[in-house]
Amino acid sequence: MTESKRQRQKAQTKEHLIETAYAVFSSRGIMAARMADIAAAAGVSHGTVFLHFNTQEALIEEVVAHYGALIALETHALAERCGSMEELLRAHLGAISAYEPFYTRLVLENRMLPTAARDSWIDIQSAVSLHFNRVAERESSRIEKRGIPDAMLFNMWMGLVHYYLANGGLFAPEGNVIRRHGTTLVGSFLKLLNG
Repeated sequence: MTESKRQRQKAQTKEHLIETAYAVFSSRGIMAARMADIAAAAGVSHGTVFLHFNTQEALIEEVVAHYGALIALETHALAERCGSMEELLRAHLGAISAYEPFYTRLVLENRMLPTAARDSWIDIQSAVSLHFNRVAERESSRIEKRGIPDAMLFNMWMGLVHYYLANGGLFAPEGNVIRRHGTTLVGSFLKLLNG
């Protein structure tokens, strides 16, 4: 069955709303953005947004699921080729760098998000964790972990990255923490591992 012109237009409008909401969430915050803000930024009526998303929660869930999947896929794609912990850490930063403003909002607001959006956030972290644990196991003879379990090492890495992102105004007032401090984050974490 072929798609009608009306169905294509409706799908395009929904896609435009998701992209617009992503941009608004990235700049203003996920929970602070209103449906009216999305409508105005998209150049559509307030009712058009509600036609595609019954509630603000539904819009948030869809945007986080869509962009969360992109971040997780990028993480998998980059991490699959990594042979060392350093390469993996750089790949992780590379995967989130294109989405840094939105990812930072997820770091800051994840506990306030609707349940399905929090689940998408967990999926992103799981993508990183999977590859982190694989590399940690492979490099266990080369990495001096000082008896620290792999799960704790992963949490230390994520905590370091998320701390810098959450305090981006302090670490990178121009707005790009990863570009400015990525090499330092990777190097510092590797020093913690290897003494």
